[in-house]
Amino acid sequence: MAPDVSIIILSWNTLSLLANCLRSIPQGIGTLDVEILVVDNGSSDGSQEMVRQQFPHVCLIENGQNLGFARANNQAMAASHGRYVLLLNSDTIVQPKAIEAMVACADADSTIGVVGAQLLNADGSFQASHTRFPTLWHEFLILSRLGRLWYGSWYPSHGPGQSQQPADADYVEGACLLARREAVTQVGGLDEGYFMYAEEVDWCFNMRRAGWRVAYVPQARIIHLSGGSSKSSTRREALLYRGRVRFFRKNHGSWRAAILKAMIYASTAIKLVWHRLRRGRAVVGWRELRAALQEA
Repeated sequence: MAPDVSIIILSWNTLSLLANCLRSIPQGIGTLDVEILVVDNGSSDGSQEMVRQQFPHVCLIENGQNLGFARANNQAMAASHGRYVLLLNSDTIVQPKAIEAMVACADADSTIGVVGAQLLNADGSFQASHTRFPTLWHEFLILSRLGRLWYGSWYPSHGPGQSQQPADADYVEGACLLARREAVTQVGGLDEGYFMYAEEVDWCFNMRRAGWRVAYVPQARIIHLSGGSSKSSTRREALLYRGRVRFFRKNHGSWRAAILKAMIYASTAIKLVWHRLRRGRAVVGWRELRAALQEA
């Protein structure tokens, strides 16, 4: 029989984080039958040997280079057998019965294609775990930072109140995302045109367009040490912008993507001026930003 869940963990030079993540999984699965697949994207820190020695039951897929989030996860999904696939970041720590709660939610309603967990910071405070699909207005509020003036209404992504109750969502964060096998078969895998960031937004968009519900389960608690796989803040920011622009171009048309690009350039210019005035604050540079957006 197929396992209940195929847990897929993508890792790139996160040896200690990956080990802690793998150690935490047993407390999160309850009585579920699971298989665990680790995809290593060309790590140079000994992660592969650590998995082979300390977690021999784990299926290790070794890539010679960093294939990115979407391509590597698709690779593992194709090799997995579970009724559900769980995309789990290597910089997470699964809390008791978290995965069991996500599966129970999906088992209770066959219209649910995706389930997301409640993400927590290391100190137990809330992270953004689900929100509405991005719009140009929403992106303007983020880039201008004016959204902080309307913490709950105009800037819904980061308000702690949205983390308290089960809810349908537009999308859930990819740090811990459970997908029904039938939904994946119908919709397809992640869009490999995304290297990192926004691919789960696009995937949930496709799931909902195909008629599947996206659910958020606050009882499934996951500690997320955000950014563990992204060592360079400038590279991370450039890839984030690239993902946003690709999502808009793909789902809302070229002219909205062009407007978003203009807003990103304007926001970056302001940051660079501020950086000149207050030295030492890392921001994305023009060359890296232009290179990323040209690939969007």
